[in-house]
Parts: sequence; structure tokens; C-alpha cells
Amino acid sequence: MQKITDILHNPKLREFIRFCIIGVAATLIHYGVYYAIIKGAHIERELWVNVAYTIGFAISWCCNLWLTAHFTFKTTVNVKRGVGFAVSHGINYLLHLGFLNLFLWMGISATISPWLVFCCVIPINFILVRTVFKKL
Repeated sequence: MQKITDILHNPKLREFIRFCIIGVAATLIHYGVYYAIIKGAHIERELWVNVAYTIGFAISWCCNLWLTAHFTFKTTVNVKRGVGFAVSHGINYLLHLGFLNLFLWMGISATISPWLVFCCVIPINFILVRTVFKKL
């Protein structure tokens, strides 16, 4: 059995922990912007919930790109990685909207639905983003 110190020095585990830290920050930015918009504008209609969600996603994306490159994977942003990150997050965005609207359709509130979305798409996002920063 491995010692705990050996496990903690595993580069892939450390990378995943950094990814989680950045993911939490990006998720909080995303939700914070979204929540401020829907509560500040008293939005309840699905179309405007989607618009608020998209604005939060976009702002979070900008922060996430730089932090993921420099902190998580210890690389720089170049054109290939930037495009790859954009494509992976484009896929991620479609998953976000799909799950968001599914949860809204199921009658789950607009304030709770994003948290369920995050639980569904974050593992997929890790695989996509890791591929971009490790393979390109």
C-alpha cells in the first residue's frame, strides 16, 4: 500500500487537485454572475435564464482559460491550446445548456438547476480540457 506522501506527490493527482481548485473558482464566478442577473432582474422565463447562464459562462470562461493554462497544467496559452480550449468549452457549453433546460423542464428551480448541471458536466470538462492542454 502506498504511503499518503507518495500519493500526494503523484503528478496526475496534483494536477487534478489544481484543476478542482480552478474549477471551483470558475464555477463560483459562473454561478455568481448568473445568480446576480436572475435575481437582480427578477428573471423567471427560460429564455432569459439561458441568457443569464450564458453571460456567466462567458465571464467564467475568460478567467478559466488563463488560470487553467498557468496554474493547472503549467503551460502557456498558444493558438492551438486557445482554439482547443474554446472547442472543448463549446462542447461543454452545449452540455450545460442541455442539462440546464432539462432540469428546468423537470420543474427544478432556476437557482438550484445550475448546481445539478455542474455535477453532470464537470467530469466531462476535465477530460476535454486535459486533452487540450496535454496533447496540443
